[in-house]
Amino acid sequence: MTVVAERNIVVAGPTTVVIKSWKIPIILGAFALLALVLFVILGRNGTTTFILAEPTDFLQVAPIGIPVRASGIVATVLLAAFAVLGAWFVRSRGRVPLWIDILFGFVFLVEFLTWAAAPASVQVPGMLLQTIALSVPLIFGALGGVISERVGVVNIAIEGQLLAGAFVSAMIASITHQPLLGLIGAMVAGVLVSFILAAFSIKYLVDQVIVGVVINVFIVGLTNFLYSTVLSESPELLNSPPRFEAIDIPVLSQIPVIGPTFFRQSLIVYLVYVAVPLVWFGLFHTRWGLRLRAVGEHPQAADTVGINVTRTRFWNVSLAGAIAGLGGAFFTLGSVGAFSREMTGGQGYIALAAVIFGRWDPIRATVAALLFGFANELQYVLQDTSPIPSEFMLMLPYVVTILAVAGLVGQVRGPAASGKPYIKS
Repeated sequence: MTVVAERNIVVAGPTTVVIKSWKIPIILGAFALLALVLFVILGRNGTTTFILAEPTDFLQVAPIGIPVRASGIVATVLLAAFAVLGAWFVRSRGRVPLWIDILFGFVFLVEFLTWAAAPASVQVPGMLLQTIALSVPLIFGALGGVISERVGVVNIAIEGQLLAGAFVSAMIASITHQPLLGLIGAMVAGVLVSFILAAFSIKYLVDQVIVGVVINVFIVGLTNFLYSTVLSESPELLNSPPRFEAIDIPVLSQIPVIGPTFFRQSLIVYLVYVAVPLVWFGLFHTRWGLRLRAVGEHPQAADTVGINVTRTRFWNVSLAGAIAGLGGAFFTLGSVGAFSREMTGGQGYIALAAVIFGRWDPIRATVAALLFGFANELQYVLQDTSPIPSEFMLMLPYVVTILAVAGLVGQVRGPAASGKPYIKS
């Protein structure tokens, strides 16, 4: 008897058995109870105003005022209904549709902002603009992680690639006064870090997770040492890089909400708009992507049809490092403007979580990175108005990451050969 398992369905001969997972309805129910406590029992008075347009926008949109207590009751009822509907779908069809998760998350998020910001106002364009900025390193890191893991190498070293890219881009751009050269230097730095990962994990068959962790520790120590002994001695010469200025796209940048968020950005952000569809198209619609995925799924089969597994893995891990290096350059050339100790702050690990949450797909991983970036921005938006203690707000991005990966991602399967060394027989 042949048994085939795919997602929530197990096929055994002519019989189809649906395996029901109640994890998503349970999580939705728990958040509905949380909404009852926060928005109803601990409900706040007043009105929260959402400002949707800036004074310079071509088309002006009136601010929207939402009464906090009334909206909290309505939102709680809707969330409870979504939770019950999700349980019904599991009972009758075996799985919760994606649209329920999306609507549930949207309602909870809007009401949480309404409740936490009351009775102040929320600048929606500014909040979304900062969300994009905080998400850029995560997106580049996640794209690098997707490519690396799709080819069969677990890339724990994203943190080291981001940090190396930030350090080298700051130094080169400071010396040459050319941010473009700093951007290229960041890519080279990411490739060099990837060379170490590729050499030890592919050629010498060292455990990929251990190599990635060691690389991260090594890059942290190296950049801290060079920062103390080199950059700090001559900060004007070596650590004062020119930043990429924001570029307004005519007409598009004047659209309310969308314009300031997406079309008043720096060159590095616009590179994200190019990199995401390019990686997606390359992975799923080109011969390069087919070979890459074949090596990550079944290297023995790829080898038998003439694909050089070792070379394919080596060069694609290097490409992944170059893309992650671009994310590191954003810290110094697009955001902060100077290198500082451990300035990536663990963003590489969150990018790796985005890869898993996005199910090793470039588009999904980008959406996950945007979610984590938005969670990071919330702590700054609500730090003065939220009744939640600031210590808990600082935990918010990491709590969202844990819930997303451990709770909401469901049952996923990564590339079959990811993390497994290939020995040619």
